[in-house]
Amino acid sequence: MSSLPWTQSLADDLASRQTVGRYRQQRIREGAQGVNIVVDGQKLLSFCSNDYLGLADHPDLKKAFVDTVEQQGIGSGAAHLLTGHSQVHHALEEALADFTGQQKVLLFSSGYQANMGLIDGLMARGDMLIQDKLNHASLLDGGRLSAADQLRYRHADMAALTTRLQQSAATERRLIVSDGVFSMDGDIAPLTEIMALAKQHKTGVIIDDAHGLGVLGEQGRGSVEHWNIAKQDQPIVMGTFGKAFGTAGAFVAADEVVIDTLIQQARTYVYTTAQPAAIAAATLASLKLVQNESWRREKLQTLIAQFRTGAKALGLNIMDSQTPIQPVLIGDDQQAIKIGKELESNGILVGVIRPPTVPEGSARLRITLSANHSEQHITQLLNALEVVWPN
Repeated sequence: MSSLPWTQSLADDLASRQTVGRYRQQRIREGAQGVNIVVDGQKLLSFCSNDYLGLADHPDLKKAFVDTVEQQGIGSGAAHLLTGHSQVHHALEEALADFTGQQKVLLFSSGYQANMGLIDGLMARGDMLIQDKLNHASLLDGGRLSAADQLRYRHADMAALTTRLQQSAATERRLIVSDGVFSMDGDIAPLTEIMALAKQHKTGVIIDDAHGLGVLGEQGRGSVEHWNIAKQDQPIVMGTFGKAFGTAGAFVAADEVVIDTLIQQARTYVYTTAQPAAIAAATLASLKLVQNESWRREKLQTLIAQFRTGAKALGLNIMDSQTPIQPVLIGDDQQAIKIGKELESNGILVGVIRPPTVPEGSARLRITLSANHSEQHITQLLNALEVVWPN
C-alpha cells in the first residue's frame, strides 16, 4: 500500500474539512446527463449541471461521435503536433474561427489546459497579469505557471482596474484577464469598459468565456456578441465545449500571431495527446445547433425570468445574474449544506458551494438552468425551496 511519511497530517486535515463542512466527495451518476438523473441511486430533478442548452445527450451529437469512431477509432494516439491532429480537428478549428470572427483557433483537451497554456505561452517573468479577483482557478494557475507578476482588482470594478493599470504602467507586456461570465456569481464582465481601458493603456485582454459561449448573443457567440464588440477590437477568447456545447475540450481564438505563438510555446498543447476525433466531430454537430437553434437561448431567458420572479416572491437572497447560473446566497456553510440536503430529500439536486471556492461568509446554492428544463420544473424547484427555506 502506498503512503507518505506525513499521512497522519493529511488525515488530520481531512478530518478538519469534514468537521467544518468543506469535505468534497464524488457522486456517482447513472445514465446520461440531463434534467432528470439518477445520482447515488436516487432519482433527482437536477439543477446542478452546466449543460445550459441541453445538448449533452442530443442525438445529432451521438450520431456524429459514433460515425467518427467507426471511421477513425477511439484514441487520437498522439499529440496534435505529431499524428494526433485529424481532419476533423482541423475542420472544427476552422468552423470555430468563423463562428468567433477570429483569424485562427487552437484546440485544447480541457478548459483548464487552455487557460494555463494560453497565459504561460504568452507571458514570462517580468510581464504583468491584471486579474479580476473572482477569476477561475485555471486563470490564476496559468499566471503562476508563467512566473509573470500578478495584480488583482476588485470584482468587475473598473476604477480598481484603472488603478492597477496605472500602477503597472512601466511594464511593457501586460494582460487584463477576466471571466466573461463568472461561474459562481453568474454575472457578466463589463467587457466594453475593459476593452476601452485596454486600448487606452495599450494592454492585451484575455476573456475566459466558458459560461458565456452558446448562451449569450443571438448566435450564441458569447460575451463579445453580447456587448457588440467590433471585430477589430475583440479580445483573445478561451471557450470550452463541456458546458453549453455539451461535449468536452476547449479552444483559444485569436489572431494568427497569437495562435502560432501558442503552437510553439503552450506546454499544455505541445506535450499532451489530442482529444479523440470523435469528440471534435460531436462538437462540430453541436456548433451547428448552437448557431441554428436560437430557441434554446430564448427558452433559457424565459426560465431565468420565471425563477427570479418566484425567488424574489419567496424572499430568497438571489444574486444579480441574467445567465443560467442563479446563485442563492446563504452565508453560513452548515446552513447551506442543510438546505441542500433537504432539497435533495425532496427530489431536487442543486450545487452547494462553500469556501474556498467562494469567499468566506458567502456559501450559496448554485442553481443552474437548462433549455431542457420546463416551466413546471421551475415551479417544482420554487415549491421545494419554499418548504425548506428557514423562516
